[in-house]
Amino acid sequence: MAVLVRAEPELGMLTPPRCEVWGDPIAHSKSPALHRAAYAALGLEWSYDRLRVDESAFPGALGEAATRVRGLSLTMPLKGVAFAAAGRRDDDATTTGAVNTLVRTESGWDGFNTDVAGLIAVLRELGVSELTHARILGGGATATSALVALHRLGADRVSVVTRRPGAAAALIDLAATLGVEVTPATFDDADATPVPVTVATIPTDAELPPGVAAHLAGAGGILYDVAYGTWPTPLSRAWEAEGLISANGLGMLLHQAVRQVSAFLHGDPAVPLPDEAGVVAAMRAAVTEADAVVPGVGD
Repeated sequence: MAVLVRAEPELGMLTPPRCEVWGDPIAHSKSPALHRAAYAALGLEWSYDRLRVDESAFPGALGEAATRVRGLSLTMPLKGVAFAAAGRRDDDATTTGAVNTLVRTESGWDGFNTDVAGLIAVLRELGVSELTHARILGGGATATSALVALHRLGADRVSVVTRRPGAAAALIDLAATLGVEVTPATFDDADATPVPVTVATIPTDAELPPGVAAHLAGAGGILYDVAYGTWPTPLSRAWEAEGLISANGLGMLLHQAVRQVSAFLHGDPAVPLPDEAGVVAAMRAAVTEADAVVPGVGD
């Protein structure tokens, strides 16, 4: 088994590289299982653990991590503060204003957004190769990545549905730079215009107004819900009741993690991993995906 090591000056010894996932909450994260499976498949004796870190604790934690961590995966609510902490950023991070991956270098931290590539990969697995229009539920950091991903798949018209009027302002600004026409709406007044894909980025514990999930499902198409901790969700149940396909967030989590591993290993998420198909298979086997794709009634 190949072992990459790095110097630990404070310990006076060589240790295998260490990576972590940070966020709050973090206990539910499946990232450790995914990354550990990838490193094992690659023959690397790297470690990967989770750490609960909120926005207020992030600066201090990042300073301490510089002496012991090779790479960091960032989940909510840290993608904005991670963006600010990165000395250099890739194009997707710069476009979205969100960083979910930090890699330590001699000059500081390089920041990447692998959520965009992860969403594109899983939508292609679901048979979505080209779009003209789509819909996003939610307006946060993950929604910005969803907008970029949908645009890259060809969508030039996107409906954005949020809880409050004005909550889509950041997405509207981003869409203007991409040349995408955004139609904003709230959950109370969203229409059911047919769309081929709906990407849901709202928290699993968010309460939708009565009847909204069924109303949105009436637009048809595939539901891709980035949630995976609680499944099925009210949205996925509504899609299933319409005989439609819904998929949870494990696929996106898997594919963005593949690109994170490449960033940690090569310093560039776009570099293919050795035997990447085999690594992906090992990572997929490490997480439970029994409910990842839910066929609708009658399928």
